[in-house]
Amino acid sequence: MIKYGEIVTAVVTDENEKEYFVQSQGVTFALAKTDVEEALNNGEEVEGMVYETQIGKKVIQVDLPDIRPNYYGWGTVVSSRKDLGVFVDVGLLNKEVVVSLDDLPLLNHLWPKKGDRLYLTYSVDDRNRFWGHMADAEKMAELFIKAPMRLKNQDITATVYQLKMAGSLAITEEGFSAFLHESERQNEPRLGQVLQGRVVGVRTDGGINISLNPRAHEAIDDDAKMLIAVLQKMPNEHLPLHDKSAPDEIKQQLGISKAQFKRAVGNLMKNSMIKQVKGDGIYLLKNDSE
Repeated sequence: MIKYGEIVTAVVTDENEKEYFVQSQGVTFALAKTDVEEALNNGEEVEGMVYETQIGKKVIQVDLPDIRPNYYGWGTVVSSRKDLGVFVDVGLLNKEVVVSLDDLPLLNHLWPKKGDRLYLTYSVDDRNRFWGHMADAEKMAELFIKAPMRLKNQDITATVYQLKMAGSLAITEEGFSAFLHESERQNEPRLGQVLQGRVVGVRTDGGINISLNPRAHEAIDDDAKMLIAVLQKMPNEHLPLHDKSAPDEIKQQLGISKAQFKRAVGNLMKNSMIKQVKGDGIYLLKNDSE
């Protein structure tokens, strides 16, 4: 008996404008002509995977996708159903596999959305349903490569493959193991979400720690940016203005009000970009993470 999801040998028996019809163990399957490189003749044998499409049509696919039973790869989420799970494109024509809600986060807003990526394989049950299975930690570890120390503060793209209480586990485009601590994000990312972040640390085990929070110079406002630019041009990167300076003096030198100056100074001190010396003024601090 033919089991869907298996690779079988079939014989060409007929064709029409768009498809060949092949038989294996007395069952007829359609083979899209776009799925083969050369024309086939009746009696020729082909080898491919058999299954039913979303509308119940029996087909065979000879151009096998990377993802198939016991073979893992990156699939793309195409849709979801709250009562079932998420549907993932694994490279089968007119067929998706389902990752069950039992294997997804308890909170629905953390489920993968359309366009997110999952590293998975799939199996076929006795009712010929295709169920996706995400890779466990051991399987993901097979993909990792050691990250170089020079990555510190570099921008990085990573895909979340597991959610943890303390943060999110991800893998970068290059294959680096990445950890996003909860303190380095504003909102918890979804499973399968592709993140744009930066490296804040390279670990001794070859993995990296990443952040989604903006760099200090990206988080400050226009007045603070202007103040930094002024400090960079001053001798010893020092500006003799402080919280006791007269409003007119601040306005004359910087073109902003004293209230704006104090807000900018507070912002920069919070981000460890300047220091303020009482009665002397403000100094630019060096930050090797910038």
